[in-house]
Amino acid sequence: MRANRKALTFTPPLEASHAELSVQPGIKGHVSLLLKFAAFGVFFFPSNMIVKPLGAIGTIPLMVALLLLALWLCSVLFGLQNPLKTRHPGRLGVGLLWLGTCASYVALYSGFSGNTSVASQAAADRWLILVLASAGIVLVTAEAVRTLNDAMSLVRAILAGAFFCCLVAAIQFLFRVNPMLWIQEAMVGFTDNGGNTAFQVRGLMMRVAGSTFHSIELAVVCSMLLPLSIWRSLYDPIGRKWLHWTGTALLVFAIASTVSRSGVLGLFMGMLVFVPFLPRIARRWALVAAPMAMAALFLGIPGLVGTLTSSFTAGDSDPSLTTRTNNYPRVAEMFGELPFLGLGPGNYQPANALNILDNQYLNSLVTMGLVGFIGTLAYLTFPGISSLIAARASRIPALRALAGALAGGGIVAAGCSLTFDSMSFPVFALTYPFIVGLAGGTWIMIRRELDLRESTVVDDGDSGPPPGGPAANTSTPNAKAITWTP
Repeated sequence: MRANRKALTFTPPLEASHAELSVQPGIKGHVSLLLKFAAFGVFFFPSNMIVKPLGAIGTIPLMVALLLLALWLCSVLFGLQNPLKTRHPGRLGVGLLWLGTCASYVALYSGFSGNTSVASQAAADRWLILVLASAGIVLVTAEAVRTLNDAMSLVRAILAGAFFCCLVAAIQFLFRVNPMLWIQEAMVGFTDNGGNTAFQVRGLMMRVAGSTFHSIELAVVCSMLLPLSIWRSLYDPIGRKWLHWTGTALLVFAIASTVSRSGVLGLFMGMLVFVPFLPRIARRWALVAAPMAMAALFLGIPGLVGTLTSSFTAGDSDPSLTTRTNNYPRVAEMFGELPFLGLGPGNYQPANALNILDNQYLNSLVTMGLVGFIGTLAYLTFPGISSLIAARASRIPALRALAGALAGGGIVAAGCSLTFDSMSFPVFALTYPFIVGLAGGTWIMIRRELDLRESTVVDDGDSGPPPGGPAANTSTPNAKAITWTP
């Protein structure tokens, strides 16, 4: 806790109705430039561009995330911080994923999995490094976000990258041009490692990917960040409101441009979780704005209704659905052979594209067994569920809405991981840890709010009414405000 930070003032729970007191203008968040650069860089730097000697791990976003982890470890080793003081459910999820990864990794290298080769070891190394990079983002973000102003500062950086990605998607969709090729040409010394799919035909429409690897990844990431964008648009005291809402509209447009069932599913899941935690007026506006936005998209993008309708009603005639269901018997067979530790982290690499597992949980079950599956399940579900619990407990409007937005984003990530192998996509894999870290910081802030609320109740009970005067009425609008520095 910083002694020189201006205090955040709010009223006791019964009087907490002033949203403007939650995020104060003129107070900058104390989030490092490196962390904000990492958040923006996930979207700006193409994940297919690598430093060739380093291989697939030599992307700029991944290297910056590993640098964050190294700095965090150094701060712990030199006693600059105590890692035991920052505890939250998301960190438990990361820890369980790390344990499952290490167990499967050791089994692979020891020959227990029966799949030890240079290629399998390289795949396991890549997965291990990805988990380390994700852990670095989670740990540093949770440490950095101590106040709502800190959270707002980091959210601005994340959304700046997301809005850039959406602008790229809009250009791709409208003009069939890929601006990411221009950035790739400017990255001297980097090599194109392939794997990205900027354009893909579905029905009568062209699906686009923005600066992500695939249109499904773009749809899920935008759905995950949409609640945060709405929260920022409502509470950010810096900048023009119309620009904030334009960015939010871009996220919705990007979801529509992917023509993705996963995007539609994520959009509805995220908003269903988030809207109840908005202020009353914002909830009413949401009921009006949502149908209008949907109508504008359907009228403004020819063929969108027909393509989405056909994709949802195709049934067994849709190859993207049949390949998923046809893989279930093979998954059961592979799991039966190595049920506890799997083939090895990142070692499901089918030669036939029809055998790709579009389900992160099944992928983890095959590659890391039951131990790794539990870790993956914890990593993808704990942040969303814990943020939902925290949002229900908070009485500060902006903090409650932030927790609700993170709950929506976390549940989108967990739900949509059933529809594609999310951790195999680099933008999702490095964006989701920011959600986990922000959820951890928000969890800690709400715990402090609850502690302060309890201490206030105790103080009021001990003090009693003044001699000869009436008992204090804590429900009046003029009740004394509490000063709290998160």
